[in-house]
Amino acid sequence: MAAALLAGQAHASGDESAPPKPNCPKGQVWDTKTGKCVLQTSKATSDADRTDYAYRLAKDGRYDEALSLLDTLQDPNTAKALNYRGYATRKLGRTDEGISYYLKSVALDPGYAQVREYLGEAYVIKGRVDLAQEQLVKIKTLCGTTCEEYEDLAEAIAAAPQA
Repeated sequence: MAAALLAGQAHASGDESAPPKPNCPKGQVWDTKTGKCVLQTSKATSDADRTDYAYRLAKDGRYDEALSLLDTLQDPNTAKALNYRGYATRKLGRTDEGISYYLKSVALDPGYAQVREYLGEAYVIKGRVDLAQEQLVKIKTLCGTTCEEYEDLAEAIAAAPQA
């Protein structure tokens, strides 16, 4: 039971497995089974590997590649996949589209702190600091005020232009 509780806390605080370290060439994805880059069209690569690597691509600023990789998922409607799709589209300047993916992710997993952080950041971009504050309050209930998601969103809100 303690392990389940810790797993829930890790998820709430957004402590997800770190994006894979290797940087694969365009059109390839890191496959944890083989320990190497493989073509993203390979059916052997799991959705979990594809999703995690798409996040790695997005964090590296390779947003279009991340979206293309997410398009190859057998099940694109998971909380993580929708969150990462929202992140990549928001970073491409398509904030409203990103928000729509974040909201779908939240509907699937209301306890997913990272998506709430990113949703709040999107609201800040849109000038809706009130909605960002709502996400901050929800993050606080999930992981407190010292988790990265809370700190990052609080910083984005503090830096927002005052109306």
